This record gives sequence, structure tokens and C-alpha cells, in this order.
Amino acid sequence: MPKSKRNRAVTLSKTKKKGREHKEVIVNSIREAAEKFPSSYVFAFENMRNLKFKQFRDSIKSSGRFFLGSNKVMQIALGRSASDELKPGLHKISKFLRGETGLFFTDMPEEDVKKVFEEFEVFDFARTGCNATEKVELKEGPLSQFSHEMEPFLRKQGMPVRLNKGVVELISDFVVCEEGNPLSPESSRILRLLGIKMTSFKLHLICSLRGDDFEVYREGLEVSDIESS
Repeated sequence: MPKSKRNRAVTLSKTKKKGREHKEVIVNSIREAAEKFPSSYVFAFENMRNLKFKQFRDSIKSSGRFFLGSNKVMQIALGRSASDELKPGLHKISKFLRGETGLFFTDMPEEDVKKVFEEFEVFDFARTGCNATEKVELKEGPLSQFSHEMEPFLRKQGMPVRLNKGVVELISDFVVCEEGNPLSPESSRILRLLGIKMTSFKLHLICSLRGDDFEVYREGLEVSDIESS
């Protein structure tokens, strides 16, 4: 009689070991970077776009190293208190690793770091769930920007359209989205077709440790606030 799969023993040791080893690699890499570079920064990001971030990272990779991932793992690498920090002061920036944040280690002057971060912004199409930044309304009449083959697809997105002598036509005014409201999957698709970009991928410096100089850049975000949260 064949053995039941339900009773078959399954070992998770390899999976656990692989996960642990991967975290150890990250921790060691962060510690090496913290030892190598004189300045350490915590940054936050909005509307991450992986390809654009890779391009940004590659543009200054000769001057530093970036790390994204588990905030807890990054905190462990730096040290979460003065008693276990890798270098004096690193536990101060470790406290700011929460939410969508990352680490940047560099030998660039502070002024140059601020400049490249402030100047970086990539506009992109908003995804489902993002809040609309403006009201978009299409008026009744022909939609010459769409070919006749698009009519069935537009109708599936909830648009009141028809073909009139081979031209896609709105039979009534149609609101694609309202300012401040989350975008539905249909709304985000229509905005993409219209070429309307409502989001931007940005990076914001949160704090830094340069030698013994610890500085917080973003107002309203203090270490005491994080410790009490």
C-alpha cells in the first residue's frame, strides 16, 4: 500500500539555514560598508520603481553602497543601542530605519549627497490604490486618440463608448478619477492609455552620521518620537 503523503516527514532545515545565511551575508555586507565609508545615511522612498532605482544607484556606485531590505536586519548590522553598535553613533541612525527606508554609505561630501538626492525624481503612471492627484474627466464626443480596435477594451473599463463610423465615441461625459480618491484598476489603466502620470518616485534623506556628526534632516522626525512609538 503506498505511503500517504499526508504522513510524509518534511524537513525545513535547509530552508531555515538558507534564510539565516542570506541574512548573515547582508549583515556582513552592511558592516563592511559602514567600516569602509566615512558617512552613513538613512533615506526614505516614495513609489519605488526598481529599474529607476537601479539606474540611480549605478550612477553613483563608485562613490558608495546602497542597501534595501528588512529594517530589522539592517538595524542588527548597525547596532540598535550604544552597547552593540558597530561604530560610535551608528545606533542613532539605526533608530530611523522603519517603514520604506534604506541605507547609503559613501565618501561623497554631504553637499553632493544632498544634491543628487534632491534632484532625483521620476514621474510615472499611478498604480491601483494610489490617490489621484487631480480630477480627470472626459467629455462626450469622439476620442480620436484611440483606434477602433480599442473600443471593446475601453468598454470593459467602464467607459460609455461606441463606434461611430469607425471612430470611438463617448456617449456621455465620463469621470476617470476624482482628486484624492484611490484609483481603481480600471482608472489606472485608462490614465495610462491617456498618458497621464500622477506619481513620482522620490528619495528623501532622513538622517546621517558623518564621523561624530549626527544630523536629522526631516523636520518632525526625532529619535525620541521613534523610541516612544
